[in-house]
Amino acid sequence: MDWIVSPDDDGRALSDVLPSLLGAMSVPGFADTIGFPTCRNAAVLLIDGLGRDLLREHAADAPFMASLLTSPPLKAGFPTTTVTSITSLGTGRCAGEHGLVGYTFAEPSGGLLHPLSWGTHGTVRDSAGNRRSLLDSWPPEQVQPTPTMLERAAAAGVDVRTAVPAEFKGTGLTRAAFRGGEFHGLHALGELAAQLLAALGADAPVLCYGYHGHLDLLGHVHGPGSLPWRLQLTQLDRLVMTLAERLPPAATLAVIADHGMVSVDPSEALDADTDPALQAGVRLLGGEPRARHIYVEPGALADVHAAWREIIGDRGAVLTGEQVIGEGWFGPVVADPVRERIGDVLAIMRDSGVIRSVVEPGESALRGHHGSLTSAEQLVPVLMLGG
Repeated sequence: MDWIVSPDDDGRALSDVLPSLLGAMSVPGFADTIGFPTCRNAAVLLIDGLGRDLLREHAADAPFMASLLTSPPLKAGFPTTTVTSITSLGTGRCAGEHGLVGYTFAEPSGGLLHPLSWGTHGTVRDSAGNRRSLLDSWPPEQVQPTPTMLERAAAAGVDVRTAVPAEFKGTGLTRAAFRGGEFHGLHALGELAAQLLAALGADAPVLCYGYHGHLDLLGHVHGPGSLPWRLQLTQLDRLVMTLAERLPPAATLAVIADHGMVSVDPSEALDADTDPALQAGVRLLGGEPRARHIYVEPGALADVHAAWREIIGDRGAVLTGEQVIGEGWFGPVVADPVRERIGDVLAIMRDSGVIRSVVEPGESALRGHHGSLTSAEQLVPVLMLGG
């Protein structure tokens, strides 16, 4: 499986970004393992879906950001999905510790949690047809109980802020990954730039997290490298160049991503909702097309593992949950409460994906996906400005 870029504990993962920035700010108790410039204030701008390989491939559309590709890439972790990566960034921990182990995963009542909405996933809906909220029955602070990096930084005397879309306020994922910061809700790109610059120019010390998600959205809908995606990348390049031109002294801005993305033709994907062999012995099917958590019926582990391995073949890799944990893909530690959220079997794809045309019609029709451990999905840039 030489196509797999495994996560490892080398100090250059998403979980190392905020501790390293705090170390560069000389905040006691934090060390810089990435090599950021020494600074008074720091901000991180996360561009959702901007993989290192994609930025290299489309350097002509983002010449300024491409010129900053001078540092080794970061590793997103596993799975390479926004929920997991954002929480790894926000907690300074890998998925095995923070517990948000995928796009969807098993929750205590027997269904699947969809962390982006913090509601039930699949056919479990309320009377109006909407996902049933789990904010009260399985609150984010219980699912992810460890202190966030913002909480730790605030306790050390740092002014911590978030500059993210206004609709993120109070969501389950915000509470799990970024509780503890002063929330600044955004409506447009100009506000994002203004909030980052205000934080970087403050009297100090300030740590700010900013997020932009439209590149990922267009990659999903039209495919990474499509014209809409490339034009969006050009707009983001101008944003970063503007921030660089106005960067205050003694401030550091780190531009990163949560994962990359690959193109998948829905017509060529495997469909777990129409293939009986992919359904036999399966109790729940979580994750996403590029990285599936497979929860099996009692006594069905060996049969399910064998069936999925045969069907997927050389299009991917099918491992038991214990094998994946042993490989360290969820990090060096998997906490006891987290183990039951990980599939009994996991399927990660090199080519194509495993869609669910009935349960997930929207996701199944998308042109761009991520979640697996190819270099295109795993490696993300770290662009440093300042110093």
